[in-house]
Amino acid sequence: MNRQQALKTMAAGAAAVTIPDFTSAMSFAPLKGNINHSVCQWCYNSIPLDQLCAASKAMGIKSIDLLNSSQWATAAKYGLTCAMAYAHESGLEKGFNDLSLHEKLLKEYTANIPKAADAGLKNVICFSGNANGLSAEQGLENCARGLEPVLKVAAKYNMTVSMELLNSKVDHKDYQCDHTPWGVKLCDKLGSINFKLLYDIYHMQIMEGDVIATIKKYSSYISHYHTGGVPGRNEIDESQELYYPAIMRAIVATGFKGYVAQEFIPAKPDKLASLRIAIGICDV
Repeated sequence: MNRQQALKTMAAGAAAVTIPDFTSAMSFAPLKGNINHSVCQWCYNSIPLDQLCAASKAMGIKSIDLLNSSQWATAAKYGLTCAMAYAHESGLEKGFNDLSLHEKLLKEYTANIPKAADAGLKNVICFSGNANGLSAEQGLENCARGLEPVLKVAAKYNMTVSMELLNSKVDHKDYQCDHTPWGVKLCDKLGSINFKLLYDIYHMQIMEGDVIATIKKYSSYISHYHTGGVPGRNEIDESQELYYPAIMRAIVATGFKGYVAQEFIPAKPDKLASLRIAIGICDV
């Protein structure tokens, strides 16, 4: 299951599951503070958001990623932020490279960026959309054209709009922003401090590899990170090929002060235990 599929089934799955309150019976050592930890809610869509927030807070996690405006208050109730928020309704496949969507996207971001600012949030996500036959150059031009008016709104509210890098090889066929250099070119073309990249380590390992060198080279373009085990997008432990402690140390060495969000889909029965292990792995 990828994020797009999970979002379609989220509401139905969350209502029927009861998760035991493990937080009262467990205590955790303080985290080191070099990484601001977050977790993507969709990976735990069988767990009610309130319970995920309570468990995350107990682990030292500071944020729940990829919440919409109706969910921000729930995170805030537990003293958590949403370090990367939704401000649109168009999904992953339809994005700023589609000229026909620019009016709709501008309307959505114009409505939701002020709401995000009022909630104390700093980052909203965006997507290129699928290429659908567009060349890399034309897709870039279209994205820049659509994003320019959105970034004027973002600047007014001191908000960063971050385009996510996704793989087009396994999970998101035909997605256009599927390589870091393409995203960097878009950043340079827009020339705005309010536009950056969401570097998804899982996705870029599949598309490019050379993760640590890429992070070092393009760190100034990156506002946020996502994790995931390769292959399979499951736990980030020794069962997969990436060595996350080294990746996290590289991120810290760049001076990054944003958030790293766990976006793996737990394969083991105790999903929250898998999350706690992942936080430990990444807390360098």
